Amino acid sequence: MKATGIVRRIDDLGRVVIPKEIRRTLRIKEGTPLEIFTDREGEVILKKYSPIGELGVFAKEYVEALSQATGLLSCITDHDQVVAAAGQGSREYSGKGISRELEEAITARETKCFNANENGKIPVVENQKEVNFAQTIQPIICAGDAIGAVILMGKSEKDVFGNPEKMLVQTAAGFLGRQMEQ
Repeated sequence: MKATGIVRRIDDLGRVVIPKEIRRTLRIKEGTPLEIFTDREGEVILKKYSPIGELGVFAKEYVEALSQATGLLSCITDHDQVVAAAGQGSREYSGKGISRELEEAITARETKCFNANENGKIPVVENQKEVNFAQTIQPIICAGDAIGAVILMGKSEKDVFGNPEKMLVQTAAGFLGRQMEQ
């Protein structure tokens, strides 16, 4: 744990203000769910809550099945990071923070599908060097909230995405959204 040197007092309603600099750095916005932990030393730990993170093992198995079936790189994200990735090159994505562009696409609930020669492709993770090949992105909707995305990415210029890939990520995102509602 890293000390910030910032001290805040609890008000009469039991509230503590998280400084703006920390909220900006950690991408905590109004309405962001936080999970509260305590330990034996009396520490109170706030952690951004990720409903998709609850399905960690299941998400990993799901992306492995998607990748095996399609031969493509597949990822499942929440609003902050890539929760699971499988396929060639998945190490570049797994556990990394998602890009602001992807976060905006998730929030806007936009389905995206691009082929290698098209402009507008979205970097999946922060500081991603290039987005060269085809990609399809489908937000995961749970109880009316956009909570993450299912992504398929091509591995070469020969990969051309169309309706089958769109339908596959829509099905996966729909299934995961319903799993979260249970």
